[in-house]
Amino acid sequence: MGFTIGSSRSIRDIRSVSRRRGRSSDCTAVAEFTGLWGWDVVPGARAAAGVCSCGRGDCPAPGAHPLDFASEVRAGATLDEVSRAWGEVPGASVMLPVGRSFDVIEVAEAAGRRALVRLERMGVPLGPVTATPQGRAQFFVAPGAAAELPKLLYRMGWDDPALDLRGLGPGTYITAPPSDRGGRGPVRWLRPPGLDSATRPPAARLVLGTLAYVAHRSRA
Repeated sequence: MGFTIGSSRSIRDIRSVSRRRGRSSDCTAVAEFTGLWGWDVVPGARAAAGVCSCGRGDCPAPGAHPLDFASEVRAGATLDEVSRAWGEVPGASVMLPVGRSFDVIEVAEAAGRRALVRLERMGVPLGPVTATPQGRAQFFVAPGAAAELPKLLYRMGWDDPALDLRGLGPGTYITAPPSDRGGRGPVRWLRPPGLDSATRPPAARLVLGTLAYVAHRSRA
């Protein structure tokens, strides 16, 4: 992929340099995503009072989509490269394209929090997990999970169309911390990325059973 996996010291170095040079928290986050975790990053729109910064009065997803005119920041970009790129789109949100380094399994935040506790107690390998201001928890899993999700749920006996659980794959984008989504508030880490969790997210089958069970119990 053309990037070097960093260390906890590398993370501190990025943040220290960013503070000394007055770079924004968004630039710091993007540099971590590209330089340490090997993720591509896309500048996204933001919304205020329901009005999207893309300028479209009929925008179907205010503050929750990539900016059409902005260039993608590819995995491996350095802090200086990120700063130059982000300088061209001041105020943009930080968005991650799904389906490349990871797919996402999304559930209600309350169910996601309970499932996360269960999975950690079980010692299951986990990837990063975010919480959105819309009350959703997003579990990062290995690419390809979204396409396989219906089959996996069927095999596990969880093929319930009313189950509040869905997969996000290629062609979708999530908003990453610390950016806000849709003007409703910031996205937060429930489980922040680490060297293993970010670069080698788990297979969906390792977490799906617990997520489906907790989602089902929460609905009941």
